[in-house]
Amino acid sequence: MNLAKISANGQITVPVEIRRLLGLKSGDKILFLQKRDGEIVISNASSKAIRKAQAAFAGAAEDMGVSDEDDVQALVDEMRYGKEM
Repeated sequence: MNLAKISANGQITVPVEIRRLLGLKSGDKILFLQKRDGEIVISNASSKAIRKAQAAFAGAAEDMGVSDEDDVQALVDEMRYGKEM
């Protein structure tokens, strides 16, 4: 169990153990979610966004025929120079 105090400005310091568990670092945003039973859950908004993006792009590499770093570089070159290298 961890306890945090709310300042006069409504700010809290997230305990170090919780920051480590959530992978939080300075500048990260915290997402507060209210469950149906009223319980409030916090999560790392940055990692949640990354997981959402990963899910959205799942299978895209296979669809584009990208299987290794050389394929990625070829796509970058094509975008950069407008032609296949």
